[in-house]
Amino acid sequence: MEYTIVVAETADSPATLQYLAPYTGAALAEYFMYRKQHTLIIYDDPSKQAQAYRQMSLLLRRPPGREAYPGDVFYLHSRLLERAAKLSSSLGEGSMTALPIVETQSGDVSAYIPTNVISITDGQIFLSADLFNAGISDLTSRTRPSNIRFCLSHFS
Repeated sequence: MEYTIVVAETADSPATLQYLAPYTGAALAEYFMYRKQHTLIIYDDPSKQAQAYRQMSLLLRRPPGREAYPGDVFYLHSRLLERAAKLSSSLGEGSMTALPIVETQSGDVSAYIPTNVISITDGQIFLSADLFNAGISDLTSRTRPSNIRFCLSHFS
């Protein structure tokens, strides 16, 4: 873990800190990216940030949208995930790879936040809790497309 930075907020942290933590991690990764380094940022879990954002928005009396999330929650995640980049040679050729991990309820990838993240990312890997509970070490769901990458969706 010599080259690792962890930015973490727990469930009992204030919603404002849970909302800001992914942006803090992205800013740190960008710092190294612009210094000719290759970085990997893992977002675990964008739906938790969306819940914190929903909580703050409802307290601010902003009009709720689908599932009581504010209307700009898609923009929130796209703005965050699209910060990942490979810089040109004139900018130092650093890179930032984003890996969002989204937990779903009972494998429901049609919920609002998972579908938002799926639509932003280039592809997904679906993991199966049923396979894990059956003692199978290959957790990749065989019922989902397998030619996709980047966004992990953990079934719980």
